[in-house]
Amino acid sequence: MESQVRGGTRWKRFAVVMVPSVAATACIGVALGQGALAASFSVSGQSFKVTADSLHGVGFAQYGAVDSGYTLSGEKVSHPVAVSSFKSATIQKMCQSVVTPIPVLGDFTLRLEAGDSPQESKQVQAKNLYIDIEDLQADATFHNIDIGVAAGDTGPGKGGKGPGMKGGKEQANPNGFAQQAESADLVGVKQTAWATTAGTFKLSGLHMSLHRDKGEGIECY
Repeated sequence: MESQVRGGTRWKRFAVVMVPSVAATACIGVALGQGALAASFSVSGQSFKVTADSLHGVGFAQYGAVDSGYTLSGEKVSHPVAVSSFKSATIQKMCQSVVTPIPVLGDFTLRLEAGDSPQESKQVQAKNLYIDIEDLQADATFHNIDIGVAAGDTGPGKGGKGPGMKGGKEQANPNGFAQQAESADLVGVKQTAWATTAGTFKLSGLHMSLHRDKGEGIECY
């Protein structure tokens, strides 16, 4: 049966493309806002933008890795990333946006915002947070930092999986360069990422919106 046409747009086909992802994101967003789910955001074959006024993280580690995934057409892709991990993190005024091109209709941007409050209890709260980063801009302060440790170290003279490594589809060189710190403070954060994973991710004041087009004023930056 032919899909219904309104003003030249086949809305049923548009709904097939957009509704499942938007509905799933909405359900996840509500559950995360209630602190009910572990969180994993991974956009197939697409990077996404994230900004934050500030991030305070405890138990910081960072190491190089390779993310693998699939595009919407089923093509396997790999991306070199720098994985930043935190045992716990508090984020003020977080924004996350991803652009999805729709055939004929053009670009649509899904934008998520949360934690826009000076009160720490109403900011974004995350535990066991991992961010697979392609590009990062921020003013950063690290406390008791240890630079140049091996990614596979669990302590002096010990081998194996490091405390910051999440595993899964992400592949890290166990003998590769890494760094760790007791805590880290980042201000004016702008980053491009391929995946975000957290044990818990509480989004206070969650606002999710869908916008036609992309660019400045629509995406997070």
